[in-house]
Amino acid sequence: MDTPAQKAVSTASRSRKTAKAQESAGAFAEPEKSLAAQAYEAVLDMIMSGEAKPGAFFTERRLAEQLAMSRTPLRDALLILESEGLIVRLGARGVQVATMRIEEFAENLGVRRLLEPEAARIAAGQVAPELLVTLRGRFEALLTHSQAGQTPDRAEVRGADDMLHSAIADAAGNSRLAAIVRNLRRQTLMFDLRSLPERFTDTCREHLAIVKMLAEGDGEKAAQAMRDHLDAVRASIVARLARL
Repeated sequence: MDTPAQKAVSTASRSRKTAKAQESAGAFAEPEKSLAAQAYEAVLDMIMSGEAKPGAFFTERRLAEQLAMSRTPLRDALLILESEGLIVRLGARGVQVATMRIEEFAENLGVRRLLEPEAARIAAGQVAPELLVTLRGRFEALLTHSQAGQTPDRAEVRGADDMLHSAIADAAGNSRLAAIVRNLRRQTLMFDLRSLPERFTDTCREHLAIVKMLAEGDGEKAAQAMRDHLDAVRASIVARLARL
């Protein structure tokens, strides 16, 4: 039986393969690359927004018609999404949005806990001040809406969350790390979509704490704030499963 460390290495290895698949997208002819990128973003948004739920089935023909494009660039996009673990090919029948088992979620979150605090430590003092101001404003606005009893806008929550975690990964100055973190986050979010709005207020506060430490340039506290956030995400999933 694999140890937790071996599982973490295995998960990171799969993510490195994803980064290579993303790099290979540059081999597309320019018009096809543009269409493939559009198809990728469109299908990814369907998955991450919850419109296409885990287990949902699509034929290539149906997706191509929905996106109003030919099947060639769509196939290119689906290859990358498959390499990222977001969809599963079912032969000639079509594709299915991937489902994530609790064991896979725990592995992904474990790898994120190894990588993202270190990225936050390095990124402290390196993220552009104007970007941090924007992030603080977005999370404060979301928190205000939550405290007023308003239902959070899923797209805005995801957008702000992506902006923060991507800014940290990019500021760490390692493109491979950034690609791995993005892929792991997407897979984690697929599992965690149902936690919204249950942890919405707490998540905003945790993100604001991370932004504060990044702005102050305190690497150790930024790393700890990220660890606290990821531990809270894990605890919320465990608590939810215990209620089932």
